[in-house]
Amino acid sequence: MFGSFGFYFHRVSSQPERASFPPRGWNSYDSFCWIVSEEDFLQSAEIISHRLKPYGYEYAVVDYLWYRRDVPGASTDSRGFDVIDGWGRLIPDPVRWPSSKGGFTEIAKKVHGMGLKFGIHIMRGLSRQAYDANTPILDTTKGGAYEESGRRWRAKDIGIKERSCAWMPHGFMSVNTKLGAGRAFLRSLYEQYAEWGVDFVKHDCVFGDDLDVDEITFVSEVLQKLDRPMLYSLSPGTSASPTIAKDISGLVNMYRVTGDDWDTWGDVAAHFDVARDFAAANKIGAKGLLGRSWPDLDMLPLGWLTDPGSNRGPYRMCNLNLDEQKTQMTLWAMVRSPLMFGGDVRKLDETTYSLITNPFVLEINSFSMNNMEFPYVTGTKGSIHKTMALSQLSRKCLKEVVSRTRFLGLTSCNNPKVNGWLVEALDDLDQICWKENVRSHEPLCLYKRKPLLASDEQLIYNQGELHLLASDGMEFCLDASSRQKRTSKELKSSSFSPCRSDANQMWELNNNGSLISSYSGLCATVNSIDAKVGNSGVRSWIATGRKGEIYVALFNLNSVKTVISAKTSDMAKVLPGRNFNGTSCHGREVWSGKDFGKIEDLISMEVEVHGCALFVVNCR
Repeated sequence: MFGSFGFYFHRVSSQPERASFPPRGWNSYDSFCWIVSEEDFLQSAEIISHRLKPYGYEYAVVDYLWYRRDVPGASTDSRGFDVIDGWGRLIPDPVRWPSSKGGFTEIAKKVHGMGLKFGIHIMRGLSRQAYDANTPILDTTKGGAYEESGRRWRAKDIGIKERSCAWMPHGFMSVNTKLGAGRAFLRSLYEQYAEWGVDFVKHDCVFGDDLDVDEITFVSEVLQKLDRPMLYSLSPGTSASPTIAKDISGLVNMYRVTGDDWDTWGDVAAHFDVARDFAAANKIGAKGLLGRSWPDLDMLPLGWLTDPGSNRGPYRMCNLNLDEQKTQMTLWAMVRSPLMFGGDVRKLDETTYSLITNPFVLEINSFSMNNMEFPYVTGTKGSIHKTMALSQLSRKCLKEVVSRTRFLGLTSCNNPKVNGWLVEALDDLDQICWKENVRSHEPLCLYKRKPLLASDEQLIYNQGELHLLASDGMEFCLDASSRQKRTSKELKSSSFSPCRSDANQMWELNNNGSLISSYSGLCATVNSIDAKVGNSGVRSWIATGRKGEIYVALFNLNSVKTVISAKTSDMAKVLPGRNFNGTSCHGREVWSGKDFGKIEDLISMEVEVHGCALFVVNCR
């Protein structure tokens, strides 16, 4: 995909806070990967200004690798193709961005002239290119090279090579923020972005499995002191959880909570549990950086797209059918996720346009309250006429067959559930095992050994750090973060790869039974999930509007048409202060436009495969 244009839906408000509403926009990654050019970007921004800004889409964000030369040999994780200045800071590729030699100042001016705001994608810490060149570090407080303790500091003094980005190891690495020189480098980056006129930064490879609390914290401090407001977004969200977000959400304005979202039904369906958990943890619209923060379900892969990781096609329309696209838009709206459109706006078709500009959806996304999953729904096979003939108490739901599976995950070490690892001694290799058995399952165990380092490697490891092996063959070690970017449906898969000497495969077992990743500082845990086969396959969300209306969304995750029903009396169980006894309610379904008239006790509708129904209910 090419660059990313993110547009933020902003209403005029007396509130001075940032991100008062969920950021909304267009991100070009899904349509151009990283080869976007200045011409592509400005053409798209012009269209957004005319067609989408009236609906509140306001940010134009260039996605990743805008600094990489588009030449033979260059790829997502190639080494030696980036453009940097004399201080080791990334600057736009002058071939793709001819007006931006040395910075995005001219592009930002043009975008601002269209009435939009300008954003960029950035990676963690320091580029490998700057590290290899060992560039000096700019001290912006003095206007020259950073000096401390009688010497001039350089990139190799602050870069932590063994903490390279797991899925872009030849591209970027963490910076040691405990050093004054490391902090000076990061400060020089974001002050430069402010000088360019940047309004939005998407900071990648610092959250989820790739968590870097130190860098996020310091960047947030720098952004608070800038002369211009800059929206702060984190990515990716693989293995993100409310526990991990607890200490981060107050430092940022939006943060990804899933892996990359593409146009497959599996990716869409994977968001339901994640969305439920963050809503239950009261993270929707919680306190953020100088304003509010929003869990981000990732871009909307709608309209004209390319394939994941493809720079030059094949280009195609979204693989989701229309019902699945409506489900995605409805869930994102009910969760109040940022709406970042990912398709090529130059080929924006009317069907996609009507989806992303639906006034009811945008109203819900911007102004709804009390957003949560609504558990009091039933799903029934058969036609609506058959179903309505049955007694409400005798409706038969589809039979559930539940199996239990386990997966290895990461969470905050403050979570007491992480203290479950024990050493079991064997003849040759010791095992580290999760102490809690799950029914008839054998304990989940990993083989441990001390890292085997080459004699010339000078890595900063503690004495107790270990490799964890999938088997006693000593070939594949457990990664804290996958070597490849994961999609949303791959969230729960563990990752093993050939054993290497880097922090992504280093673990430390504490006396309290916690197993800590040297890469992210997160702790490993074994979670059990119920895999429901042939269950009712229905989900529902509820929210309230600013005029007292109630929004009820019914989702059919089944592979057959399903009648989904909810009692109006049950809404009082999740909406405190609302009494529906003796009230008269009227309902309208958004996507069909059907007026259901007076609703006595039951909201019910036959929903298409993977489709949804979105009701606006007014009660007196």
